[in-house]
Amino acid sequence: MAVSPPLPVDLSGIRLDPGKGLAGQLYQALRERILDGRLPAGVRLPASRDLATLLGVGRNTVVRAFDQLYAEGYVEGRVGAGTYVAAVTASAPVPATTPLDVPLTQPLQRLQAHHLPLPREGAPRAFRVGVPAFDLFPFETWARLSARFWRKPSPARLGYGDPAGDWQLRELIAAYLRNGRGLHCDPAQIIVTCGAQQAISLCAQLLVEVGDKVAVENPGYRAAGHAFAVAGAQLVGIAVDGQGLDTDELESADCRMAYVTPSHQYPTGVTLSLARRLALLDWAERREGWIIEDDYDGEYRYNGTPLAPLAALDRNGRVLYVGTFCKIAFPALRLGYLVLPKALAEAFSRRRALDTRHLEIGTQAVMASFIADGHFQRHIRRMRAAARSRRDALLANWPQDIRGCAPLPDVEAGLHLCVRVDSLTREAELIARAAQVGVELNGLSDYWLPGSPLADDQRAGLVLGFAAVPEARIVEATEALRAAWSD
Repeated sequence: MAVSPPLPVDLSGIRLDPGKGLAGQLYQALRERILDGRLPAGVRLPASRDLATLLGVGRNTVVRAFDQLYAEGYVEGRVGAGTYVAAVTASAPVPATTPLDVPLTQPLQRLQAHHLPLPREGAPRAFRVGVPAFDLFPFETWARLSARFWRKPSPARLGYGDPAGDWQLRELIAAYLRNGRGLHCDPAQIIVTCGAQQAISLCAQLLVEVGDKVAVENPGYRAAGHAFAVAGAQLVGIAVDGQGLDTDELESADCRMAYVTPSHQYPTGVTLSLARRLALLDWAERREGWIIEDDYDGEYRYNGTPLAPLAALDRNGRVLYVGTFCKIAFPALRLGYLVLPKALAEAFSRRRALDTRHLEIGTQAVMASFIADGHFQRHIRRMRAAARSRRDALLANWPQDIRGCAPLPDVEAGLHLCVRVDSLTREAELIARAAQVGVELNGLSDYWLPGSPLADDQRAGLVLGFAAVPEARIVEATEALRAAWSD
């Protein structure tokens, strides 16, 4: 009886799971042994038939694994001459707990200091901030429009598109802003973006020089501040009072750019007064500066029609208007727009082309049909009514006489409200107790710039979104808070 020759190397330690792809597992096992030196360069691997017998698998499994190793350069040889491990240079693996000692560039250093926290997981709960009533979105209508577009899309829309966005959608956005918001602009001034944050970031990339001072509301939307800071700006916090951004304080700051949320300040909820709107525009004209207007939830006005944007008053091309569909539809849509002064439109479009070339066409085309067919305006009316009803449910059921917590303010706009608390200690306590009963609250203290001049206790409060869940769940949440906060 003939005796089989010994295998060139010992591979008996390889274990393959029959419930998974065998060839892929064998390829990974051999690759790891080659990279870590257990199979050194020049070693002859077993013949495919011998290795198949050793591992108890079919010869085709071994052949497929060898073919992949050949293709990637881990092994070499010729048919009939055997298979040998190629000379592979690989660094020793770095343990996961050991940080890489790599010098960081200034942009990376700024990014380490200014980044966004991970979003909250799971479906919305009371009182998640920044989330509209997307449980009311007409998904069947959206699916029908999407199927209609993709059933037979025009070949002209399937190539590389305009970096500023789909022209039809830009025309419809311009018409909506003109008829629904009182803002007159040409479609050529509009750039479609991946949500409002990308629009803000684009402004930071093109209008901020390293070392520039940028005025931001304090407290304010920290994600916008992060975008400017990563671009190299020094953030200058400007106080917010009952009339919005303090334009007198802005005058004394050495800035040529200001980021504002005039229709519904985030997070305090106040509206920038007309006198201060005019003062802000005058400041921009005299300083030859820029105003970034973030109208993130301007459609939600509960007494009368929505306010005209600050950009509608601009006669000197100093306001860049940021709008979004995410607060009307749902955040995952990632669709917004930027209305630019005519002098900036071409430059922004060119910069956009270098970032993403252009946005995906399907979402833009479906949103264009959604607007053109009248669904968008109907949905706005429905969302506004739902948000008003959910606001009323919160105001009617909010627990009263909570120690250290001010009464709820009047809420005439937007998707959230802010209530003051008498100390940071009490703020943290209320938030922690709410979390224990499954209720989400944001602390106002998180919205201030580091080193803000106010005392700690003046920065405390609670920020609540009231549109994320139906009225019944709002009532349940307020009852849970009443029990959790009972002293």
